[in-house]
Amino acid sequence: MNNLTIRAARFIMGLNRHTKAVNMRRLSKRGETTDSIIIREVTESDMPALVALHVKTWADTYWLVRRPPTFTIRQSQWSQVFKINDGSWFCYVAESKTGRLVGFAHAKTYGSADLPAYKGQLSKIYLLREYQRLGIGKRLICTVAHQFISRQINSMVLFSEVQNPSGYFYEALSAERLTNKQGKFSGAYGWKNLQALATIC
Repeated sequence: MNNLTIRAARFIMGLNRHTKAVNMRRLSKRGETTDSIIIREVTESDMPALVALHVKTWADTYWLVRRPPTFTIRQSQWSQVFKINDGSWFCYVAESKTGRLVGFAHAKTYGSADLPAYKGQLSKIYLLREYQRLGIGKRLICTVAHQFISRQINSMVLFSEVQNPSGYFYEALSAERLTNKQGKFSGAYGWKNLQALATIC
């Protein structure tokens, strides 16, 4: 896709997203503030809520997909994730003051000959629509970055769909568009220096 096509696709995909002003008003009506949202490490007891959150947020993001992944599919996927106990992955959730999970970020170590400069991967990051554009996504990414840094991993890659409007959010956090051997951008982003990202967190 060229830049014009990407912008058009992202515009369409973003039509169902709320503005910051709308989400701030709704946050206030719920008696919440951005500071009342906590970021914490996931636990296995979170899995039912995490699965439901993944189903909802993915379907909202890719709302033009007629048959998004079901609860059963996501449950199977997360069950496999939680069976891995080698320290190769971690996940943080954003939780409201009522204990509701409203967002999450999953990351893992990465190693590919195609992208040898990157040692970590932000594999998933999603927020409920009513909690977007409130700085919570940035807090999740920054938490992931600091966790990687603590593990002596200073680079991170993310594979998204090119039409995902969150691409602008990644770019605002200094992510670099990655292209394939043909010079085409397919939705991949990279942070070569997580220490630099940490300075704007």
